[in-house]
Amino acid sequence: MGKNGLQGRNWVLAAMIFAVAMTFIDQTIVSIAIPNIQRELGLSSTGVQWVVNAYLIALAALFALGGRLSDIFGHTKMCVIGVVVFVVASVMCGLTPKGAYAEAWIVGFRAVQGVGGALMFPAALAIVVNTFPLRDRGKALALFFGIAGGLTAVGPILGGYLTQWTWRAIFWVNVPVAIIALVLIAVSKPKTRYQRAPIDYRGAVLIAAGIALSIFGLQQSVLWGWHNPWIWVCILGGLAIIAVFVVVELRTASPLIKVSIFRSRPFSVENVVLLIAMMAFIPIFFFASEYAQISLHKTASQAGVFLLFFFLGFVVAAQIGGRILDREGAKRAVVFGCAIAAVGFGIWASKATVLNFDQQRIWVIVAGAGMGMMLGPANTDAVNRAGDLSYGEATGITQTIRNYGASLGLAALGTIELFNYRSHLTTSLRAMGDPNAVTDANRITQTQQGSRSVASIPHFVSVDFAQATQTVLYVMCGVMAFAGVVALLGLQRGRQEVAPVDAPSISEPAG
Repeated sequence: MGKNGLQGRNWVLAAMIFAVAMTFIDQTIVSIAIPNIQRELGLSSTGVQWVVNAYLIALAALFALGGRLSDIFGHTKMCVIGVVVFVVASVMCGLTPKGAYAEAWIVGFRAVQGVGGALMFPAALAIVVNTFPLRDRGKALALFFGIAGGLTAVGPILGGYLTQWTWRAIFWVNVPVAIIALVLIAVSKPKTRYQRAPIDYRGAVLIAAGIALSIFGLQQSVLWGWHNPWIWVCILGGLAIIAVFVVVELRTASPLIKVSIFRSRPFSVENVVLLIAMMAFIPIFFFASEYAQISLHKTASQAGVFLLFFFLGFVVAAQIGGRILDREGAKRAVVFGCAIAAVGFGIWASKATVLNFDQQRIWVIVAGAGMGMMLGPANTDAVNRAGDLSYGEATGITQTIRNYGASLGLAALGTIELFNYRSHLTTSLRAMGDPNAVTDANRITQTQQGSRSVASIPHFVSVDFAQATQTVLYVMCGVMAFAGVVALLGLQRGRQEVAPVDAPSISEPAG
């Protein structure tokens, strides 16, 4: 430990929360400022998409490499490097010049932000896992995920206010957060153990290419349509590269990822649960925000407040789930959390077409509580299955799988929502005697997707979008119920024991 005792460990936890705070805020804050960025910089529609996608793809593609690098070179060192890379890239995004180079500049530095996040996050989580003994780990990581995850909901609120000044401020806000993180790291002096090993560059290239290509295909599916053959070329090509990666890793002496770790049934089951659950967890921010604006006529900032109710339940229940994990293991928290989330999403869906948030609020909180109760224990239990010299690697794997699940959920649920929205709009327009109902329905969906304005949205549009959102919420209910069944059948009761260490290690120097 950097310092002995609970107080020293809590300083380390605080440092890591501030370190990863930037990545959580950036998941949602940029989307609020996109119209302003496009207007001032004159970005193309493709350029706008890549301002969002470049960050997410780089983050997902390099998580596995980031986790392995932290195990090889030291978790604290890689965390600090990740924070510095992230904040420098953030400053450069905020300094994007107007003119011909604007698009390449901001997209490029958004990708660099993703690189920084991929280096920082696995290392930060590994530091928390290393710092807290196994029996206190659930409670510590419940705070880590609860507080840091809650910042995702702060993004839209903060972004709404900052863009009133300048959109550049949404990137510059990372500077004080990074400074606090670096100061806390220097004060808390986290110390972990790591093991020198060769870097598997071949594996790094294969996994990054496979994940980036397949996630790109998933992201573009809503824009290009599933009928576009290039969508399937990207997705299937990416999956084929990942399959090649697995074969190569099995034959590599010092692999990027020890594929044998998946022979651990609890590790594999927890990652399957995380893959499924993340199909609902990250997408809910986007769909709920759109629903709040289009159907409930909330502003972007008010939509952020709407999401805070989800995180009210999330943060409170995350602490309960963490304590259950420490006391008796992950199974009960994961199974009950999935069940609670399924109930919350299901009843929330039944209330979505009422267009009265007062009738939905409690079920938004319940859905958030279910997610909070199960996510932390599932993630922590998976990482606990690794020896302490592989925490970064295990974290890189779990975060890669979580991002993959989120991308899959956004693609699938986005398609479901768009199809239902157009269908309901077409029916409504035909009922009003519109002879061009199909064409006008397509036009309305395209206009609404590209606008953040909630003024003058016709009532029938609000109702039709609410019906589409209702379908998405019912699907999320089913997703979480399925995750609960997988956990019920796949996980075993009982607490995880400390994993043995059978390899020489190096202790990180303080500071």
